[in-house]
Order: sequence, then C-alpha cells, then structure tokens
Amino acid sequence: MNKPFLILQLRANDKASNNEFEAFLEFGGLKEEEVHRVRMESEEFPEIDLDQYSGVIVGGGESNVSDAESDKPVFQVAFEQNLLVLLEDIYERDFPFLGACYGHGILGKYLGVDVSKVCFSEEAGAGTIMLRPEANGDPVLEGVPDNFRAFLGHKESWQAVPDGVQLLASTEICPVHMVKVKENIYATQFHPELDIEGVVLRIGIYNNAGYFDPEKAEELIDSVRQERIIYPMVILKNFVDRYKQK
Repeated sequence: MNKPFLILQLRANDKASNNEFEAFLEFGGLKEEEVHRVRMESEEFPEIDLDQYSGVIVGGGESNVSDAESDKPVFQVAFEQNLLVLLEDIYERDFPFLGACYGHGILGKYLGVDVSKVCFSEEAGAGTIMLRPEANGDPVLEGVPDNFRAFLGHKESWQAVPDGVQLLASTEICPVHMVKVKENIYATQFHPELDIEGVVLRIGIYNNAGYFDPEKAEELIDSVRQERIIYPMVILKNFVDRYKQK
C-alpha cells in the first residue's frame, strides 16, 4: 500500500471542509484510505513523522496569517505554531508539500515573506493564471498551458519573493500566485482543487466573509458557471502522481 498523503485543513464550516476534502481526493486521484485527514481547527494537532507520508497538502480557509495575533482565534494561533514547526522539518528535508491558498500564506510566513493585505488581494471568482519562464519544464506543471483559468479569492498576498524561491505563476493583479522552494515544495494562491460546484457552495457559506459584495452573490454565481476550469486540477494530480510512495 502507498504511503498516505497528509491533508491538513482549517475550514470551520463542516460543509466547506468536507467539500474541500472530497475535491482533494477526486482531483488528486486519491482514495480515502490513501490519505490522513486532520482538521486543525477542531482536532488536536498530531505528532507527525514525515517518513510515514508521501507528501503534505495544506488547504485554505477564512484564516489569514497576516491578522494580528490578538485577533486570531485560539485554535488558529495553536495550529499555526504547529504548522510552522512542521514546515521547518519539511524545508530542511525538502519534503513534498503543496500549500493552497492559506497553505501558500503560511509557507510565506515560515520563509519570512511579507504576507499582508497591503496590495494584490483579489475578489472571489475566476482569474487568468500566467506561467512565468521559470515554470518551463517543471514536472508539477506538465500539461499545463502558459495561460489558464483558475478559481481564486484572497485578502492577503505575498508582497515579494525572497531569494531562493522560484516564482512560477502570476495574475495581472497578484504577482505571486505559485511558487517553488528547493525541488519539492510548492504553493499556490489559487485553488488547485476547486471546481464550479465547490465555488457555488463557498459563495453561500462565505457570503458575509468579505471576499465579495454579498449583494452580487447571484451575479458571481452566474459568472463562475460560465467558466471551464481544468488545469488547476492537473497541477494537483501531477503533484500526487509525482510524489506517491510505497
């Protein structure tokens, strides 16, 4: 049997969390027995031996790493401390990691990046992701065109890219949408797991969370239903296929 992937989640809403988890399974080509799921917002953070896993995936949620510590709920303060310790081990070992949305932000925080709400936020919806020359030949981007559509929506962003980090993708609004650290550590600001029905579900759940104008929710739903989102999921599947271990 293959070593499982560790999926770390932080969405407090059960429907949103379950939908995200099911999407990671579906688009990653994974069975439930091939993953170890941890809901960090409600479960005790386990002791993690990376030797027992093929890779680590961190999902998204309403938490922002750039919020003042005094404004963060107790559960977020706790899981962020544990995540930063885990990221130290991941970084030192160059262990396979894929951070999506919040996972992108916490990787930036670990690396000492200025992650903030000053610039580059994007309202919920779809955007055009543009691969940069540094992405050429990257195995996790195999089969992905230079420009593709993806679902996104974030309040905070990396404000710069530090030395030693490869910038792989941008949008016109947000310059840092996908990065690579060393050889096996990846993160995306956009969602590699999110399809149309998942977006529609999240629009309903996060209607008043500040990601879009609530009065335009139906208009946003109509807009996302016109999209054809394929290639973000290719990235997720490529990551799983590349790092799946027995």
